[in-house]
Amino acid sequence: MTFSADIALAGPELVLAVSALVLLVVGAFAPRATTVMTLGSIAALAIAAYEAAFGAQGRGFAGGLVADDASAFSQVAIFIASAIAIPLGQKWFAQRNIRNFEFPVLILLAALGMAMMVSAGDLIALYIGVELQSLALYVLAAMHRDDAKASEAGLKYFVLGALSSGLLLYGASLIYGFAGSTKFDDIAVAVHAGAHTGVLFGLVFLICGLAFKVSAAPFHMWTPDVYEGAPTPVVAFFAGAPKLAAMVLFARALSEGFHGASAQWSQVLVIIALLSIGVGAFAGLAQNNLKRLWAYSSIANVGYAVLGLASGSAEGVQAMFVFMVLYMVDVTGFFACLTALSRAGKPMETIEDMAGLMKERPGIALAMTAFSLSALGLPPFSGFWAKFYVFKAAINSGLGVAAVIGLIGSVVAAFYYLRLIKVMWFDAGVGGTDKPPVEAKTIAIAAALFSFPLVLGALVFIDPLAKAAAAAFGLV
Repeated sequence: MTFSADIALAGPELVLAVSALVLLVVGAFAPRATTVMTLGSIAALAIAAYEAAFGAQGRGFAGGLVADDASAFSQVAIFIASAIAIPLGQKWFAQRNIRNFEFPVLILLAALGMAMMVSAGDLIALYIGVELQSLALYVLAAMHRDDAKASEAGLKYFVLGALSSGLLLYGASLIYGFAGSTKFDDIAVAVHAGAHTGVLFGLVFLICGLAFKVSAAPFHMWTPDVYEGAPTPVVAFFAGAPKLAAMVLFARALSEGFHGASAQWSQVLVIIALLSIGVGAFAGLAQNNLKRLWAYSSIANVGYAVLGLASGSAEGVQAMFVFMVLYMVDVTGFFACLTALSRAGKPMETIEDMAGLMKERPGIALAMTAFSLSALGLPPFSGFWAKFYVFKAAINSGLGVAAVIGLIGSVVAAFYYLRLIKVMWFDAGVGGTDKPPVEAKTIAIAAALFSFPLVLGALVFIDPLAKAAAAAFGLV
């Protein structure tokens, strides 16, 4: 392909890169131009989403970039989640008199990294995308610089993230050394030809590095502390979109580069999935802080997504994608509600803080109930259908025992979701919740309302979503 054709394929990435640089300059000279930064970043994401949906498709940059239906579908979902996070975060910081013009720029850079991840066609693009996203997230976690917990969260995330990046890079170097190429297509040829055992060792390190990025056990140790310390709207962002991007990258790397070794990597993924489900379900029982609780919830839910991928089938890839999109809706909606809640000037972040919420703020309490029940997997909410697809794919691939263990983990995890709901609906309140500024309240409620119909309307849109995912990954 010509250079101009390569550039055309990278339309979404170029839009985000140029926009981030322009907005960074604008912010440096006009740091209080919050509205301009917010609207400019959202406009950039909208244009990038349009480019992803309707732009050219093919392989560019010597196979390093893949623009296909799967990358387009993933990028549109990621850009929507990013666009929701920007006004949520801007108003959250404004309420606390924190002026960070870098926030929307960092969201754009993280979205750029995620766009590269889902479009990666070789190990070099994979690593660049992962690191670009990660570096932006490290800073976002510590954005509230006057808060000791936020600084600690950013530092822990950075240090452990550097470790995972080392694992990822070491695995990629082993694969390149023994397969003779960084391209997924060439690696697939080497694997089918009976690649050296060193390739499989490299694959194990690659899986470990990616498992950290999605906070799958036993590489989950950073998640609870980072979730608890990071600003709430930042958690709403990196609890959803980055995990979707990493799981799509996971699926692309394994299905395109290592499909011939599925018998080997499937075993590793099953172990990671079951460990994640177990850690998320049982460790979450002891949590009182809502952000830590949802951190363990995310660990468990990533386990279900990995279980779908572990099936090694096209149906499993479809199930994983449907699951991650619907989970992103749940977690974004829940944290959007949480950003609008405070009591006596302090954010409501513990289960006890939610006492009497149904009487004081019935709309938000009802939405948080729906998001919790969906994350639990209770029918007829969307989370039920997400887990249904995962378990169906696992059973059809001969992983029935793993599916049963996953179902047991879901039942155990039901305790902490139902405990939260019980406190909101039936416990006596300790005093009225604060009324946030109208603008901040409107943004939070709008984000929740955007997610709410998707959770309740699963029977209407779940089939079109599954068919779209199947078509995007070339399964139909």
